[in-house]
Amino acid sequence: MSTQALYTPAMLAAAVELADYPRLKEPTVQGSARSISCGSSLELDFTLGGQERVKQVGLTVRACAVGQAAAAIFARHVAGKSPAEIASVHDDLLAWLDGADGEPDWPDLELIAPAREYRGRHGAMMLPWRAATAALSSVATSG
Repeated sequence: MSTQALYTPAMLAAAVELADYPRLKEPTVQGSARSISCGSSLELDFTLGGQERVKQVGLTVRACAVGQAAAAIFARHVAGKSPAEIASVHDDLLAWLDGADGEPDWPDLELIAPAREYRGRHGAMMLPWRAATAALSSVATSG
């Protein structure tokens, strides 16, 4: 697969959306993740509402366009999600990247689907879900 097929205009457009999700001044929880394979990193803030569902998200992302697009896709759709829903998609995404059939249930994943063929990009694709599960694990253990 060529890099032209990997970096689609839609993926690149999603990557620039991160400016819409600045870090939060008073987050309920925070998490971070780093990709061992490429060195990309992500820091995440959440404010939580009723039933510990995500109310607002803020991000700082230091990653390639694939990692930035994954973070934007995550941020677009995370509001209203519960810790269990995020953890489930995390696990489904890992399985999908490892070759399982069926795209995980998260809108807009087709924007980063071409990167599935590039194992070196998997760590960057997982950053937002890894940081979110880290952040939300503190809620599960404190509640």
